[in-house]
This record gives sequence, C-alpha cells and structure tokens, in this order.
Amino acid sequence: MHAPETPRRDTYDYAVIRVVPRVEREEFVNVGILLSCPTAKFLQARIEVDEARLRALDPDIDLDTVRRHLEAMEAICAGGPGSGPIGLLPQRARFHWLTAKRSSIIQTSPVHLGRCTHAGNAVEHLMDRMVRVRRD
Repeated sequence: MHAPETPRRDTYDYAVIRVVPRVEREEFVNVGILLSCPTAKFLQARIEVDEARLRALDPDIDLDTVRRHLEAMEAICAGGPGSGPIGLLPQRARFHWLTAKRSSIIQTSPVHLGRCTHAGNAVEHLMDRMVRVRRD
C-alpha cells in the first residue's frame, strides 16, 4: 500500500503593492500583492483599491492616475503584446523590475519569501492578511 503523496510545495516571492499619495509623508495604503512562483510559471499582481482609505491620506489624490499605474503593473505581469517593453521580458525579470525601489506614488514592500501548494491560493491568503481590511 502506498502512502498518500504529499503535495509539492513551491517557493514563491511576493511584495505588497502600496500607494503612497504624498511621498514626502511616507504614509501608504496597501492595495495589492505581487507574487512570483517560477516553478509554477506564475506571476500576478492582484489589486483592490480602497478609495476611501486613500482619500483619508490625501483628499486630492488623482485616482484615475493611480488606477492607470496599477493596471500597467497587471499588464506587465500578464506579459505579451500590449504590455510594453517590460512586459516582453522573462517573468523573473518583470518581477524584479516591478519590485525595484522607487520614490513614486506606487511602491512595493521589500520582497518576502513563502511556500505554497497553489500560487493562486497564496495570492488570496496574502490579500486577506495584508490588503483587505476586516469590517466586522
């Protein structure tokens, strides 16, 4: 009799995507997760913007500009035609480019390491822990 197979656990890297409405104040709102799992050939930016939280930091924030920049991150992750020159790079290079240190309104946290059996589930778990605000 065979012992049940243990699911393969892949290593992944992730960063939290942040909007910093007023860079000089260094206040930010977590708006998404950028996750790379090379073994699974997975690269995704999952984004959920809480406009009220952003407006609390800066009532005059240009949300259309924020959305355009975040959509560009999603397009770069997806890659292929229409994603610009960075979107044509290999997945790992795109992840490193997206997580490079910047002093703009869209920033990422330092890169962290994790292990999972399914990268999509890991993204959801991280969204629940790092981005979504519980409203009990």
